Amino acid sequence: VEVGDFSSSEFVVISGNEVKDFAFEGQQQENLDDAIGKGKKYILTGSNAALRKEIAVSLYDDFPSMAVYQVSYTNTGDAEVTIDGWTNSHYTISARETDDPRFWSYQSGSYESRADWVLPLKAGFSQENFMGMNASDYGGGTPVVDVWNRNVGIGVGHLEMVPKLVSLPVSMMDSTTASLGVQFKMKKTLKPGESLITLPTFVSVHRGDYFQTLADYRRLMIKQGIAFHEPPASTYEPEWCAWGYERKFTMDQVVNTLPMAKKLGYQWATLDDGWQTAEGDWYLDPKKFPRGDADMINFVKQMNAQGLKSKLWWAPLAVDPGTDLIMQHPEYLLLNEDGSRQDISWWDAYYLCPAYPPVQEYTRNLVKTFMQTWGFEGLKIDGQHLNGAPPCYNPAHQHAYPEESVEKMPEFFKVIYETAISIHPNAVVQICPCGTAFSFFTMPYMNQSVSSDPESSWQIRLKGKTLKALMGPNAAYYGDHVELSDGRDDFATTVGIGGIIGTKFTWPVGAKKDSKVDLTAEREPVWAKWSEVYHAKMLPAGTYLGSLYDIGFDKPEAHAIQKEGKMYYAFYANEWNGEVELRGLEARSYRVLDYVNQKDYGSVSGPAAKLAVQFSRNLLLEAVPE
Repeated sequence: VEVGDFSSSEFVVISGNEVKDFAFEGQQQENLDDAIGKGKKYILTGSNAALRKEIAVSLYDDFPSMAVYQVSYTNTGDAEVTIDGWTNSHYTISARETDDPRFWSYQSGSYESRADWVLPLKAGFSQENFMGMNASDYGGGTPVVDVWNRNVGIGVGHLEMVPKLVSLPVSMMDSTTASLGVQFKMKKTLKPGESLITLPTFVSVHRGDYFQTLADYRRLMIKQGIAFHEPPASTYEPEWCAWGYERKFTMDQVVNTLPMAKKLGYQWATLDDGWQTAEGDWYLDPKKFPRGDADMINFVKQMNAQGLKSKLWWAPLAVDPGTDLIMQHPEYLLLNEDGSRQDISWWDAYYLCPAYPPVQEYTRNLVKTFMQTWGFEGLKIDGQHLNGAPPCYNPAHQHAYPEESVEKMPEFFKVIYETAISIHPNAVVQICPCGTAFSFFTMPYMNQSVSSDPESSWQIRLKGKTLKALMGPNAAYYGDHVELSDGRDDFATTVGIGGIIGTKFTWPVGAKKDSKVDLTAEREPVWAKWSEVYHAKMLPAGTYLGSLYDIGFDKPEAHAIQKEGKMYYAFYANEWNGEVELRGLEARSYRVLDYVNQKDYGSVSGPAAKLAVQFSRNLLLEAVPE
């Protein structure tokens, strides 16, 4: 399969000019046997008047669709050479004029616009996907991008074990050509004989969408030492959240809603934003908790008495102006190079430094208060600022280099996760980085991801597919409040992709003035039905098979899950009247049922079967071996 035209895939920038021309000098081959596995390494060398270039390409037996690159540039001249940046894994990919769209893409940068991570490309499109800060509190991400056409795709990324301030630019230069790569901007002066070594990067070539690239990236990072934990059963339990009452909730509103949450099959109740006096201090609001700790402890007991587990909302790493914390410990703050504080827009707060040990210890003690003193069994950790931090120049922290704050953000979350699990081994630790493109490096330190303030049902589904690629096919993925989905009632989106259902309904009707999320008499049976379907199938515990369908080019949009010998399919379209294909079956007969509406579609034969269907919005099917 032809991918695209030849282009220089590895090069440096000197004085604003891309230096791509190196005369070939030689090649050598050696066997590989390292932490990633066995394979072959090919070393290519070339030179020009000032630099010697060496490319090491590692091909691993266990990763046949990937090639790992590390490139070095050595100053072989008599004068200093200043390098402004380097690019690795830069490729172009072509598409046919007849395809519409020409390409789909996975974009991993975090922006205030909270745009779709998965989107079609149009001529003139360009996005840098900088892994640093793209706004004061929007940054970080997973250092991988992917572009694919109907026949083939390319993914690229870096393989460092901590976040790095790279860019992964994606563009569509003309009507049939797109490009992508890994780029690092810097200023490094090489004296004669000195070398610059790039980060290890990779290229992945695949059919279908981006899922396989992300799944292989995850596998390779695990080989290098990143460790994920199996999600406990508690992470699959559905959640009612008090955010329907927003920040000005009363305790009576929350407590009075608990019996209905339990009745409808929800197993967790979350106390959301508004219980605290301020971010940073995290004191209990005396108007809601006049007896302080005793009132909060009693509230947790009330949740437990209803048969509900308790989860607490929290936005760590943020501190409000005028708080005791900022007055008593101004040294906790992350400072920019000019000495200014880094803003967190949503709460009008400032960043604390995640790499500063006293901040980590302060945070550890907060978790102990929440979970040991008050008795909460889970945490909802919230805020777009949690996805990445800028470099810190606070002299009190004595950082080895300013980017320590960038690279040690995962370490900050490790402190939280390990403290929570040490108190409650089955605690749910959910991180919701509010619309940002999740950082892979933080994922080992949460056991429940979330669609993170989705702006559509499409976002819920594409985020679910992405996070199950990066965290594993049975990862606990919370679809967020159903009221954020299309029509404010699209449970099928979360259920069909193996997500965990949730809601923020207010009840009884009128409990909150002008509530847009009241659980009305008309809505209650809908909520009850979907809870029953969710519990009956428990699809998050199945294996999400993300490579079976292309989320961009396959129509209707399709997802598949395997569980206990059965196959589950979810199809989505505004309106569909035609065939759907059931992929991933064994070569045997299956009985197909619409398990939401109890409609029998009869028998089909694997390994791939076509079925004539008609539906609006969604169709969820179960295929049972006969």
